[in-house]
Amino acid sequence: MSRQPRHVLNLLIAAGIAGFAAPSLLAGNDPDSYNEFANARYQGIEGASVQLEDGRWEGEPYAPGGASRPAVGLVEHFVLNGDLDGDGEIEAVVLLWQSSGGSGTFDHVAVMKKVDGDWLNVATAPLGDRVQVRGGAINDGAVRLDVVQQGEGDAACCPSQLASRNWTLAGDRLTEQESRIDGVLSLSVLEGTEWVLTRLPQDHHLPEGAEVTVGFAEGRIAGDSGCNRFSAGLTGGEIPGEVKIGPAMGTRMACPEDQMNLEAEFLDLLGHVNQFSFVAGQLVLSGSKETYSYALRFRSR
Repeated sequence: MSRQPRHVLNLLIAAGIAGFAAPSLLAGNDPDSYNEFANARYQGIEGASVQLEDGRWEGEPYAPGGASRPAVGLVEHFVLNGDLDGDGEIEAVVLLWQSSGGSGTFDHVAVMKKVDGDWLNVATAPLGDRVQVRGGAINDGAVRLDVVQQGEGDAACCPSQLASRNWTLAGDRLTEQESRIDGVLSLSVLEGTEWVLTRLPQDHHLPEGAEVTVGFAEGRIAGDSGCNRFSAGLTGGEIPGEVKIGPAMGTRMACPEDQMNLEAEFLDLLGHVNQFSFVAGQLVLSGSKETYSYALRFRSR
């Protein structure tokens, strides 16, 4: 069976998946610190260092007048914090993406440290091409990232191997330690998790006070669809990450028109899901519906 394309529906779900910790901003969700990360200089990328502005850097085209050029950016909404070098001070770990204009996107792990009151990048290490980050933490002086990466026989686009990878910091060097292989991506990683919708795709408006949730348990997906409770069957496919959601059943309460419209749209999108993956601690459910491309974002409940 051929692997389904991942080109339209993306449900981005930030959550604490069973077995690992979801990433978070620094204490208090400090926006000033995150703004510093988005406007910092990072070393060890593109052969030297790059200065981000509003979370992005672009180099000169590879060929004069060409459209293809190097680019680096800060991965949004992913920050780990903890003491990495044992000095009693809190470091922060962020992710950076790097693109050369092709299909590959290479990610990097970057350590930020407070120096004279400012966050500075002190070390950076490669993560790999299109590695999916499920979550992570800083524990016992090490950075741990739980990932989905390329296993034997995997195409670059579609990794399936579950792994726990670890780095330690010594001076200005971030060194990767021995990793642990945890199996193959399957629906079991979703068991017992639950999320809340925070943003609709494109220009669609999420009504004030409306709540949409999804949870996974015992081979079903269930939650609040904006007005009513819903439940649907959930099955895996022949390849890792493939999923099928059956017809939704639910209660039949009446709600204000905007909530009913939200419910109808959400359940329609959910019914077209055929793939799940992870991006920076978020769960991505992907599907296809004609030529329409859209994304729904969720946070952990």
